[in-house]
Amino acid sequence: MLDMDGSKPIYVQIAEWIETEIIDGTLGPDAKVYSQYKLAELFNINPATAGKGLSILLENGIVYQKRGLGTFVSPDGRDKLRSRRKEVTLRRLIQQLLDEAELLGVDDHHLQTLIEAERKRKKGDSE
Repeated sequence: MLDMDGSKPIYVQIAEWIETEIIDGTLGPDAKVYSQYKLAELFNINPATAGKGLSILLENGIVYQKRGLGTFVSPDGRDKLRSRRKEVTLRRLIQQLLDEAELLGVDDHHLQTLIEAERKRKKGDSE
């Protein structure tokens, strides 16, 4: 789940893990998010580290707090995350794909054909 030896800070990994739970629907709008103490227990980390991960989500409007009740997913949290990931993550992945295609001498038409074939295969797998 978390890469304790990786270069990415643990609190960022905590925030991203919760983001994935929101995007995939595990945590829906207004759902209660794990407390920093529960996250600390789940991942065997310091509660302050978990709290820092939650703070990232608070600052970005992905979650909100109800005094004395805990932290909850914002009604538009999933939409915000999906929008941001479309721009940031897909752009990064597309750049990597284009760099690799150029290195291998794959032209745009062939690359598009490969993408379309993979999309069809994936659709067939999910049916």
